[in-house]
Amino acid sequence: MTNQYRDFTDKKISTLFWQYALPAIIGTSVNTLYNIIDATLIGHFIGREALSATGLILPIMNFATAIGVLVGVGSASRISILLGQKAYDKAEKLVGTSFMLSLLLSGSALLTMLYFIDPLLYFVGASNVTHSYAKDFLEIFLPGSLFLTLAFNFNNMMRACGFPFKAMITMFISVIANIILAPIFIIIFDMGMQGAAIATTISMIISFLFVMHHFTNKKSTIRLYWHNIRLNLDSIKGILSIGMSPFAMQLAASVIVVFINWQLNNYAPISHINSDDAIAAYANANRLITLIIMIVIGVNQGMQPIVGYNYGCKNLKRVKETFFYAVKVATAITSIGFLLGMFFPHILVSAFSSDQDMIDLSSVALNFVTAAYVFVGFQMVTTSFFQCIGMATISIILSLSRQVLILLPMLYILPLFLGVNGVWAAPPISDFLSTALAYIAIYWYFKSINKRHGLNKAPKTSNNKPQK
Repeated sequence: MTNQYRDFTDKKISTLFWQYALPAIIGTSVNTLYNIIDATLIGHFIGREALSATGLILPIMNFATAIGVLVGVGSASRISILLGQKAYDKAEKLVGTSFMLSLLLSGSALLTMLYFIDPLLYFVGASNVTHSYAKDFLEIFLPGSLFLTLAFNFNNMMRACGFPFKAMITMFISVIANIILAPIFIIIFDMGMQGAAIATTISMIISFLFVMHHFTNKKSTIRLYWHNIRLNLDSIKGILSIGMSPFAMQLAASVIVVFINWQLNNYAPISHINSDDAIAAYANANRLITLIIMIVIGVNQGMQPIVGYNYGCKNLKRVKETFFYAVKVATAITSIGFLLGMFFPHILVSAFSSDQDMIDLSSVALNFVTAAYVFVGFQMVTTSFFQCIGMATISIILSLSRQVLILLPMLYILPLFLGVNGVWAAPPISDFLSTALAYIAIYWYFKSINKRHGLNKAPKTSNNKPQK
């Protein structure tokens, strides 16, 4: 057993957790940071209409990212389990299948979106004013999203293979590149939305080249070989069975943004609010809460290889310990999001605009959508935990409960009585109810394994002895 794999069973959970979680947080936050950087420059240097267009771009960008999540998280989870089982050859075959699957899924998706780009933009809520701004960005971003998908995918697998710090550096470099390039193309070259897209695309390519260098390097523990770049049915089943839950979560996030845009188009004028302004206000709030969500997803991905490996080794004591530690960290993070959204909304949203009316409207949106954020960390970690141990069905149900099964009805019913405030109020109600469902699911699971394995009655054992 190599040192990085021995750490999964020997090292103190809190130390091991941050070793993997910190790089993962940076990796998962990259796409949101791209969007925040672009939106900040767009809002201040291009204009209000362009800022509203970024709210239309967001669900489409999330969909492109969702494919990377589908293959990347699924591949990383399977690799962690295979490494725990010492099945190294199967892990390398899975890496090759993961590469080919990313190319096929991402390539077909981006070509379809490019072909239907005009009706797609009107479908997500574009007006005649915002359509051209969004189209300028997407015509460049969508082809470049292939590199984002591959970079995200292989970055996840890099962490699962025992190189979390290298994975962090890889994604961090791309963020730095975007911070440098975006002002150059937007302000100096005066290229507007196209400049923002070019800067983002170049940054994604840089990240892709770094992860490919790792997996083709002879010193890498698990490598990408040409003869493994093919579709293996068993590997595909393993990837999709686990990756489907976070994919559903990411896809649901895109669908929900679209539905919210529709409802804002319907109800904002009734409240004497311009529809484009309402969409921009929600987008401003959504960027900030998405950053919190992505940090928690990074926490989940830090948890994933530890839980996956120890679950594969039948070390259930460390599986439980890792889960409860991740819950504490995630809850602390979402509680910070709650406090910021409640008490400092004007300061946060002013990053995107200097227009006072836009700041006021965005602050109201942020107040509402963070109202129940204290509970979100627990709900998300629980959802991810079931994904990590291969219980994909429960994970999918929990993820959809928060973003579809509860939220969509709330978004339809509440505006009938509360108008545009009903749109803002739907997310916190969904957060609370879905957390209650997650608590029931995890309580049932731990009660069953405690009874089955006698964990509550077992004597204390050292960390390097798996609990049988």
